Order: sequence, then structure tokens, then C-alpha cells
Amino acid sequence: MQVEFDALIVQGIWVLVPPPPNKNIVGSKWIYKVKKNLDGSVSRYKARLVAQGFSQEQGLDYDETFSHVPQGFEDAIHSSHVCKLLKSLYGLKQAPRAWNAKFTSYLPTLGFTLSHSDPSLFVKHTGTDIVLLLFYVDDIIVTGSSSTLVQSVITDLGEVFDMKDMGKLTYFLGLEISYLSNGDIFVNQAKYLRDLLKKATMVECKPCSTPAKPHQQFLRDEGVSLQDPTTYRSLVGALQYLTFTRPDIAYAVNFSNVFSDISRVPLIMVSLTLQSDMQLLVYNDSDWAGDPNTRRSTTGYVVYLGNNPISWQSKKQTSVSRSSTEAEYKALAHSAFEVSWILQILKDMHFFLAAPPLLHCDNLSALSLSSNPVFHSRIKHLDTDFHFAHERVQRGDIHVQYVPTQEQVVDVLTRGLHRPVFLQHCSNLKLGPPD
Repeated sequence: MQVEFDALIVQGIWVLVPPPPNKNIVGSKWIYKVKKNLDGSVSRYKARLVAQGFSQEQGLDYDETFSHVPQGFEDAIHSSHVCKLLKSLYGLKQAPRAWNAKFTSYLPTLGFTLSHSDPSLFVKHTGTDIVLLLFYVDDIIVTGSSSTLVQSVITDLGEVFDMKDMGKLTYFLGLEISYLSNGDIFVNQAKYLRDLLKKATMVECKPCSTPAKPHQQFLRDEGVSLQDPTTYRSLVGALQYLTFTRPDIAYAVNFSNVFSDISRVPLIMVSLTLQSDMQLLVYNDSDWAGDPNTRRSTTGYVVYLGNNPISWQSKKQTSVSRSSTEAEYKALAHSAFEVSWILQILKDMHFFLAAPPLLHCDNLSALSLSSNPVFHSRIKHLDTDFHFAHERVQRGDIHVQYVPTQEQVVDVLTRGLHRPVFLQHCSNLKLGPPD
């Protein structure tokens, strides 16, 4: 608490003033957290003073805010005074926006430009070198082609902001990063997974061989309704975050959103291994009318950068498709959206592909619709958004290619599979322990 208090004083967060009349006085409280290392050992004990922003009133004190001195740190001379905030404090409704505005407005002075595709990504080019800065609230990642430039940015930021250099990236928002001897980067969520198992009281449970079996369907009126679905919904949300490194459970997690009873999914300690190769390949598919409750189809796609899957999705389509071709065409459009976004990110980094991205689809009719204007009139009833893929193919921005169903790796994101096929697709997704 003393370390936090001293830091706030050094930063000039407030000045002591008598309580002003006719002003809303916002309270404060201490928040305690034990920061742990990846192995579960205690890293440090952290105390944070936060404002009780729930007591703020819009239009009254969003621009000028006052806070009580916390108990235990009363001023010996002015014990009845309050703190007039000169800078934002954690907990205030406007604090995240104020911090974001201050930090992002300073980055251009260091030569950074904002990415057109991601508001959290900033790029700096110096000759042939590049520095990338990604931030989430108050967690920041800085990397680049020149270690000297990276260190220069860290030094410059440290002169303006109270920052702690954590060294080489090993842990970020629940993602664990390790660096293999062959140059690969291994990403996993082992600690996050262990904590999730404890939360679900499933530490001693045996793993399943596959997250969803083929043709296994459940109706909404089956099973027993939970009196309080809060815990279940919390677990499903946590599992959705786990799909950042576990695309193999994405279909099961997506499907579990429909039900009020817990669906068991496998929780196997495997993760992604990323390598450096710059070819963009996409596999997309759909399971036509796969949901027996709504008859909506499920879209699935995987985007590979070289041999590495970098983006994937398993999501129910927003409307019923009248044919398998229509469902596949929608899936093609969704993957085209994602590819366009990735291309823009690469463009912001001044990297351009030698050849257009290649989209693989196992439906010949959908491929025809995307590349042949004559067939395009058959689905004129579709929303304009779904003709996005057709336009990109016609312009040559992306290429489409047929892939046999047995080689469609994205099946793991659209339907349940038997163990042998499931494990084969896990291998295709580069899921496994580090070598």
C-alpha cells in the first residue's frame, strides 16, 4: 500500500483541498491482488488505490472528480480535506479513456503511426527497420527488427510514463510464450487452463478423446435447466478465451452456448507452435443446417501464415441458408472478410505477399458463385455483404481453389468428429507439445 501511495504522490495525482460545497464526493478503496509466476509461486503482493466510479454522475463530475483520502493515509494537518484529482485514477469512468488518449497521443512524437486495422497496434518505420507496439489497457508489447530501436522506444516511454520493463515476453493476458531452440515460438494457456479446471471442479476428471462426436445433436428442451446459469455462462466465456490457442475445441465451445447444462469438452495440454513463413492460405467450410434447434449453419475457417494457423473461427450463421451452396458461400465471404483484415495488418507493417491469398473450399457450387458472374444471380436474395468474396475474386485480390472433403482441415470447427479424424486435424492445426 505504501509503495502504491508513494507512486501516486510522485506522479502528482491529487492535491489536498477542503471538501467543496455542492460537489459529488467520490469514494475510494484499496484492491489487493497476489501476482503469481507461471509455476504458481508468489511474484509480489500488489495493492492498488481505486476510485469508486459507480458513484459518479454523468454531466456532474465526469470532468472534475474528487476522492476521499483512504483510511490509514490521512494527512496529519488536514485530516478533513479531500483529494482533488489532477490526473485520472483507476476506477473512474473516464480513466481508461483518459489513459488511452494520453498514451496514444504521445506515440506519434516517437514516430509511430496507428494501424488502420487495429486501434491497439502502432507501427514505426526507420529505414528498413520496423518497431511494433501493441497495448491492452496498461499492458504493452514492443518488438521489432532492431533490438537497439526497441530499447530506444522503451527508454523514451520510461521517461514519460511510470513503466516497468518485464524483459522478454513470456506471459501476456493469460498467454504463455516460450522460445524454442529452432527459432519457433510456442504459445499456450497452461496456467489459465489449470485455473479454469479448478474453477469448474474438474481437476480430477478424465479427458475425452474428442470434444464432440459425429451426428451428436441436442435439443434445447433436453436435460435439466439450471436454477442459476451464472457459473455455466462464466465457464463458457472462459472456454471461449481458451480457443485463442485451442481451435480444436472451438466448435464444442460455440455449440455449448445454446444450452443451459454444462457440455464436457476435452482439456488437453496442447498449444500452437509458430514459425516464420509468409504465404497466406485459408480453409473454410460450413455445416449446413447443423443446428437442430434453429436449422442455422455453422461457419468455420482457418487462416494459415505459411504452416502456422494464425486466425480461426467457429460461429453460427446469423440466418438460415436455403441450400448447402448458400451456406458455403456465406462461409467463403466470412473468411474473405478475415483475409482482407489480415492483409491490411500486413500492409501496415510494410509487408506485401508475392501472391494473392488462396482460399480452399470443398463446395464446387460455392466456388462457381464466387468466380462466375453468370451464376451470381442465383443468390441475389443474399445480403450485399455476402457478395464481398465474389468481388474480391473478380478483382484478383484472392484466389479460390477446390479441396477434397477428406483434406478439409476446418471440419474440426464445424462438426463433431471421431477420434482418428479429430487427431489428424489437430495435427494439421499444429496442436501439440513443443518438440
